[in-house]
Amino acid sequence: MGAAQRRLGRRGVPLFAYHKIAPPPPETRDPFLYVSLRRFDAQLAALRNAGFASAPLNEVRAAKGNPQRKAVITFDDGCRNVLEHGLESLTRHGFRAIQFVVPAFMGRRNEWDIAKGDSPEELMDDAGIRQWLAAGHEIGSHSLTHRNLRQLDKADLRSEIFDSKKSLEDRFGIRVEHFCYPFGSWNESVRDAVAEAGYATASTMDFGVSDSATPPFELRRIIPLSSMELLGKIRHRLARKIRKIS
Repeated sequence: MGAAQRRLGRRGVPLFAYHKIAPPPPETRDPFLYVSLRRFDAQLAALRNAGFASAPLNEVRAAKGNPQRKAVITFDDGCRNVLEHGLESLTRHGFRAIQFVVPAFMGRRNEWDIAKGDSPEELMDDAGIRQWLAAGHEIGSHSLTHRNLRQLDKADLRSEIFDSKKSLEDRFGIRVEHFCYPFGSWNESVRDAVAEAGYATASTMDFGVSDSATPPFELRRIIPLSSMELLGKIRHRLARKIRKIS
């Protein structure tokens, strides 16, 4: 964990945004959404060694700064490789996590990524979610079908937000209190619908840390440093190619 991240983590609670625990496939268009198990384990170890402890999302709303050095581990999409590769590391380092799942696609594949030409990934099914919950972790909603909520009419927007909550609660017999905007896409209408549905928080992909001063339906998150480094390298290579062409 770098010095800049440690300083940032003192101003508020960092929510770390992960997607997939696996080496990025050569053909993937979004390699920064992957983290290898070795790097994931090293990142958790760095958090722990820096004095950070695991916190559930509910604690963020009461935090005034972050004097107790809390951190939240989040995963988007419900990929099976998180269940298969991540549980041991999370347990060993003493972290609990929340997985934002897409109930209409549980046990299937990430069709929203495939539609844009990205790599297919298997998603957790009911049994996988139950195993995740039994290990002490949480789930939240990532909408019903992972559509861009800003592009939907009112009826479809409500279905994505309200029906996903009900589906998860009915299937697993738990309260689903937390939402995560698909693609990080939201506006005031989307935010207000999430609040109306009865969620306690919603997570964005806006960069930063959060505490009691942060609007609860606009929680900020941080892509882990190694993923950002990878994205920076890709952008640098693309820029070099563009300069050569021009």
